[in-house]
Amino acid sequence: MSDRPMTAAVAPRAGESERSAAAGDQATEHAEAAHTPLWVLAAAGLLSCAALAAVCWMSNHLHADPTLQTAARFLHVAALVVGLGAVLAVDWFAVLWLLGRRRLADILNTACTLQVPIWLGLAGLMTTGLFLNPDLTSPLTQIKLGLVLAITLNGLYAHRLGQHLDRYRDQPVPRSLLVQSGVAATVSQLGWWGASLIGFINSQS
Repeated sequence: MSDRPMTAAVAPRAGESERSAAAGDQATEHAEAAHTPLWVLAAAGLLSCAALAAVCWMSNHLHADPTLQTAARFLHVAALVVGLGAVLAVDWFAVLWLLGRRRLADILNTACTLQVPIWLGLAGLMTTGLFLNPDLTSPLTQIKLGLVLAITLNGLYAHRLGQHLDRYRDQPVPRSLLVQSGVAATVSQLGWWGASLIGFINSQS
């Protein structure tokens, strides 16, 4: 008689464990299914390269008057503030997470929230650059264009990396993903600050 209550008490726990495991498997499958397909990211990368090439070609055929150039220069700076400011916020949270002072959920939520201003800032920089009459024969300008392309491709890579990290919100993150996160943040900062510095130098010449 005493064995039956014991069995009845254990059985639901075993069932709950199985249901929890099944729910966990379903959540993992759902997270993997929600990942952006690699072909979409590859297509976005190719379109970004084509867009940058189009901007370079069009900049040689547009002759903006001084008023339009002044407005474009202001909007260029505004786009830089929006994009770089959002990137700084995300990368600062990433540094705090790598130091163990923030949860992974904090960096993922911040990155997701600030994706729009980051991409808007980058698009604004490319669009307003059309009217600034850049000297495409200058080595500094060519380096800046390379940095802009690196920022764009690194942003797509970081997007994919964030989706992988999302599976480890409540688990230890593999060392390989930690290294990749550090590399992505470093490339992001070097690219944005390098492009900003070159833009400042070109504006003084």
